[in-house]
Amino acid sequence: MNAFPVDASGNVIRYFDLSGGRPLVFLHGLGCASSFSFSGIARDPQLISHRTILIDLLGFGYSDRPSSFSYTMEAQAEIVVRLLEHLSIDSAVLIGHSMGGAIAILAAAGCPERIGRLVLAEGNLDPEPGIVSGPIAAWEEHSIETEHRQFVAQMRAAGFPGYAATVERASPLAMYRSAVDLIAPRVPTFREVLMDLSIPATYLFSEESQRDPDVARLPEGGVSVAIVPACGHDMMADNPSGFAEAVAAAIV
Repeated sequence: MNAFPVDASGNVIRYFDLSGGRPLVFLHGLGCASSFSFSGIARDPQLISHRTILIDLLGFGYSDRPSSFSYTMEAQAEIVVRLLEHLSIDSAVLIGHSMGGAIAILAAAGCPERIGRLVLAEGNLDPEPGIVSGPIAAWEEHSIETEHRQFVAQMRAAGFPGYAATVERASPLAMYRSAVDLIAPRVPTFREVLMDLSIPATYLFSEESQRDPDVARLPEGGVSVAIVPACGHDMMADNPSGFAEAVAAAIV
C-alpha cells in the first residue's frame, strides 16, 4: 500500500496502485474504504487489464484521521487531484460510489485535463439527506464518539457486517463532517457541476433504483445511464461481477 502526504503535519492518504493499462481511480462512499469496497472489482477479469488506483480518502480506511481537516467534498477532491498530479496520470477514469461520486465530479471540474471519463455509481447529485448521510449529519459533534459506536452496532444488527467494519475504522469526526457537507445546500449543486462538464460521464443505477426519475432525466443532459442488475445501493458487494461489467461497458 502506498502513502501520499497531504499536509505539513505529515498526514497521508493511503492507496493501492495496481499496474496495468488505462488508469481507473476508485473513490468510495461515506464510511467505506476503496481498499475494501473495490479490491475484488479491481481484479475482476473484465477490468484486470487496467491500472487500478484504490484511494482511501482522508479520515477513512487506512488513511490518516486528522481532526484539523475540514472533510468537505471540495477538500477531498483537491487531494485526489494532487495525487493524480503526483502520479503524472492523464486521461484517468474516475469511478465514484455514492459520496465518492460527488467528490469525483468536483475533482473533474477542478482538473479536467487529467480526467478522461466519469463513472458515477449512484453518486450524490443534490443536497438532500440520504438514508445514511441524513442520520449521521444529525449527530451532535460533542457526542460523535458515542453516536459512531451506536451506528456501527446498528449496521451490524441490520445485517451489514462489511459496512460496519469499514465504518468502525473511519474517523467519527470524518463521518460527521462529511455527511454535513454532503447534504448541505450548495451553489452550484453537484448535479449542476456535472451538467457543465464536457467530460463523458455514465451514471450507474442499481436495479432497486431503476425507477428513479434520473434514469430518464440524466440522458437528456448528456449523461449516459446503465442499470446494474440484482443489487441495491451497495452494488459492488451485491453483484461485483455485474458492477465490473457495467464499468467495463462505460469506459469502452
